[in-house]
Amino acid sequence: MLAPDKVLVQTLNSSGLHMKKIKTVETPVTQVEDHSGHGHDNAPDFLPHWLQERWELVLVSLAGLFMITGWAGETFFGLSENVALVFYILAYIAGGYDIATHAIPALFKGKFDTDLLMLAAAIGAAILGAWAEGAFLLFLFGLGHAGEHYAMGRARNAVSALGKLMPKVAQVRRGDDIREEPVAQLAIGDVVIVRPGDRIPVDGEVVTGNSAVDQSPITGESAPVEKSPGDEVFAGTINHEAALDVRVTRLAKDNTLSRVMELVAEAQSQQSPTQQFTQKFTAKFVPTVLVLVVLLAAVPPIFGWMTFADSFYRAMLLLIAASPCALALGTPATVLSGIAQAARNGVLIKGGVHLENLGSIQVMAFDKTGTLTEGKFKITDIIPVNDTSPDDLLAITAAVEQQSNHPLAQAIVTAAKQQGLALPTANGLDNVPGQGIKSQVDGKPILIGTLKLFAETAGHPVDENVTHIVEQLETAGKTTMTVSHDGRFLGVIALADTPREGVKETLQQLLDLGIKKLIMLTGDNNDVAEQIAKKLGVTDVQAELMPEDKLRTIKQLTAEYGAVAMTGDGVNDAPALASATVGIAMGGAGTAVALETADVALMADDLGKLPFAVGLSRASRRIIKQNLAVSLGVIAILLVTSVTGLLDLSWAIIVHEGSSIVVVLNALRLLRYRQ
Repeated sequence: MLAPDKVLVQTLNSSGLHMKKIKTVETPVTQVEDHSGHGHDNAPDFLPHWLQERWELVLVSLAGLFMITGWAGETFFGLSENVALVFYILAYIAGGYDIATHAIPALFKGKFDTDLLMLAAAIGAAILGAWAEGAFLLFLFGLGHAGEHYAMGRARNAVSALGKLMPKVAQVRRGDDIREEPVAQLAIGDVVIVRPGDRIPVDGEVVTGNSAVDQSPITGESAPVEKSPGDEVFAGTINHEAALDVRVTRLAKDNTLSRVMELVAEAQSQQSPTQQFTQKFTAKFVPTVLVLVVLLAAVPPIFGWMTFADSFYRAMLLLIAASPCALALGTPATVLSGIAQAARNGVLIKGGVHLENLGSIQVMAFDKTGTLTEGKFKITDIIPVNDTSPDDLLAITAAVEQQSNHPLAQAIVTAAKQQGLALPTANGLDNVPGQGIKSQVDGKPILIGTLKLFAETAGHPVDENVTHIVEQLETAGKTTMTVSHDGRFLGVIALADTPREGVKETLQQLLDLGIKKLIMLTGDNNDVAEQIAKKLGVTDVQAELMPEDKLRTIKQLTAEYGAVAMTGDGVNDAPALASATVGIAMGGAGTAVALETADVALMADDLGKLPFAVGLSRASRRIIKQNLAVSLGVIAILLVTSVTGLLDLSWAIIVHEGSSIVVVLNALRLLRYRQ
């Protein structure tokens, strides 16, 4: 297996990464800067911490409460205009606080965005006496920000979740003593002791000991890998069977898991094309509108074309007309409706960018283990020989394997218990690394393992019939266990990481939706991968991949097809999930880091929800385009009519607010979406 460090370095260099690292005594954590608008640091410092965390939501709620109280009181309950005005002012303060604390400092830095125009539009509405409309605008705009930022906040925890896999201390051999020392202080060449069941704390080379190591957190391999002196091991992987002495070959800051963390952070910092387009559009649109407002208010009186009162009225009318209320509401309303409908059906979508991007996907990549497959070994074949019954073969094998904690052994024991088999007594367990195990049942020797175990055991020739059975099963991509008792072959048991139920139908539904390629990515060997790919119906397969290989594959696919989704469940998938246009995590079986890193999570661990999510996202994209056409069209019409005076304020407000209602109602259609 290739060491990941050189490939990762090449990946980092080719990506042009420029990281800022927080220096700590533990594993370095990469800092990801937030460029997504409000920084959520505007809450007063004297407030309790729990209130500061919910400050934006509290403000939006108060703005909505004050606005509804003022409008309903004045409209239905005879509330005086002055009292209603107090509520509108309170709604302005609550709804405009977060926007103002962002827009005004940005203005002094020469930055113009939609927040500034919204704030100016609300002030203009107040000057014209349209307090309710201004309060409503601030409330809805703030609500959209709050919903989007809540989802974004969860994604920032991905790097810290990765760090939790890294052991903080290690058992280090110092001469004749074994001392517990911080991993961050270990030097290259130090020897650490890794006990059975412990996570390996360093990237290194096995010095002494033989054991099976679960590398799935790093490589995604479905079966533990036998390790012996000279073999490489990775930090964060799990030692299963026996103690290992491991010589440190990389410092903590340079090990595989730390590099995975950096790759996740780099991928998260990338802005989507939609975000970039919106920023460019806003940067030009906002100052243009503000300049036009000033010119319209000042120029006509100078040349005597109209009085200042009339020109100011038209300028305020222009400001109201140009306020992108429908533009601001149409996409967030569509997003919120789409996210709500997705949540009703067990799909968590973490923001509008991901909802929209998922609808444009043409290529989808899938991790194999735990995503397309169950991630747990199951017996597929029990083939007895020499007049042995299937129950006897399974019972004798389980009697020996119950002494082991190997995943294959556990699958054997579980199957025997489910069938209610009585197990004979087994004595002793001698592990033969990379080959199998030796034991005794009823005082007679028993061998369980690969054909190599029998070939290298004196006085135990390999049976040609058994060899043929094993070759057929392994050609089919299955893992085999050959069993003999007292020099007599009992049979062969085959196991496999079986496909998830209904996954083939799910993949076909994706193809029917217009997805062009379905690509399976796995750390398993090519034979196993190809066999499973045939069963599943994926269009392409890439095997024997490390995390950086998956990341490189995703980047290549993105360059070729423009938009790529990645579905996975493990830490080894994190860089690929973060780098893909849309990262999709399996919920129930997924690790915390995969869920936090991904943009979409299938909460019930049900891949069958993926076609629904894709279909919903495509419907959302259509509605977003429709709403953009309506909102921009209305703004264009109102700009012309406000400057020429063809519409007065009341009609401008009716058309303006009417367009907002239209786009919102159009967006709410998503709540009735069905696959």
